[in-house]
Amino acid sequence: MADEIDLKTQETAKRLFGGGVKMDPPYRTWKAFDRELANDFSRFITGNLYSRTVLTPQERQMVACAVLAATRSGDELKLHVNAALNVGCDPKKLTELFFQVATYAGMPAVNEALAVYRDVLTERGEWPIQK
Repeated sequence: MADEIDLKTQETAKRLFGGGVKMDPPYRTWKAFDRELANDFSRFITGNLYSRTVLTPQERQMVACAVLAATRSGDELKLHVNAALNVGCDPKKLTELFFQVATYAGMPAVNEALAVYRDVLTERGEWPIQK
């Protein structure tokens, strides 16, 4: 069972975070403090939660991006915007999602999210978004 969840964790992490923007994932920071706990978190978040099939990978990443934008969690948002693009989220839908955040979190949250989004797209060579 442990081997199965470890494999699922690795496959999901590669699909989400294996390409695009070059940045250290939070897992590396966790591991520096407590390797065993970092592995447990990674298995839960990436191996169990992000590998579930109730939501598509695109839907799951759009939810993550909306919440991270609303909570103004820029570094984590950068990681998940990149993951959203890696799993095939439509860039125009991500733009719309960030504007939708204004209703609940205000324009400063939108402005910060769009700046992070533009930086990710630029780093990936995908800015400006094609109309």
